[in-house]
Amino acid sequence: MKKSIGMIGIVLLMCFSLSMTGCVEQLTREESIPDDAVKMSPETDPFPPIVHSDEWMQPVPMAGPINTAGAEDAPVITPDGNTFIFFFTPDVSIPANEQLTDGVTGIWWSKKTNGIWSEPERVLLTNSIALDGPLCIHDNTLWFCSARVGNYRDLDIYTAELVNGKWKNWQNTGELLNEVYEVGELYLTADGNTMYFDSSRAGGYGKKDIWMIEKDNDIWSEPVNLGPSINDENEQGWLYVTPDGIELWYGSPGGIYRSMKNGSNWDEPELIVSNFVGDPAMDNEGNLYFTHHYFSEEGTHIEADIYVAYHT
Repeated sequence: MKKSIGMIGIVLLMCFSLSMTGCVEQLTREESIPDDAVKMSPETDPFPPIVHSDEWMQPVPMAGPINTAGAEDAPVITPDGNTFIFFFTPDVSIPANEQLTDGVTGIWWSKKTNGIWSEPERVLLTNSIALDGPLCIHDNTLWFCSARVGNYRDLDIYTAELVNGKWKNWQNTGELLNEVYEVGELYLTADGNTMYFDSSRAGGYGKKDIWMIEKDNDIWSEPVNLGPSINDENEQGWLYVTPDGIELWYGSPGGIYRSMKNGSNWDEPELIVSNFVGDPAMDNEGNLYFTHHYFSEEGTHIEADIYVAYHT
């Protein structure tokens, strides 16, 4: 089936028709952040994130060079806690079509050595132009979403492999996941055979639901909705699943929720963190990483940082 271009694809084609040097200038994160950008902190935040469980300490901004006055979002961390991947854009007020060509918006990563995070580096997953965001890591494979020419839709799911310290062999995951199943943000179980994902595909309970598919002989099953214990008339998504497959973490209006698997069903979700938070991730120590968006008291979106709530 012929792949669609979509509105973002049109912007990409227009940009690609220009010379690469004239279209995209490679910048550092610091160079790209507006001069008048405001760096927020817990002391200046009118709506700080709040933990509602005594299993975690109250959250703090992630240490090291990860957070800036720009927007850090969509945290992904390896189970050993030593590789951190995130999305960055220098100005939350800039629309996506401008982020495509700013030379800095996209996926970045950092490594921890002797307890210290390295200066983040840009992860380039194309030879042309794309807008990429990380979803999850399984073994040495990074799953990410991307707006680029040749997609089945505006945002498709791709994979890339870590080879000798470089992300290579990026490829589209195909028509089934992208066009037929309409897979959104996803997370794989530790064995790689179960995928949970959010989607606004038909048959759900609300604007966006959480679904599950299973792989048998490299073939993905038909999607199964997780049902009304998880999904309602609002949006549920932005997932994380613990390695044992027992805990499902996700974002929804109100904050970040956790549901425990009970046989083949999911228990009533529990609110864990609230106040403009989303995109949960976790390391093997049980430390909870997530995005916190800073808003002014008037409702203006200022920036976003990665926070961590350490396990007690």
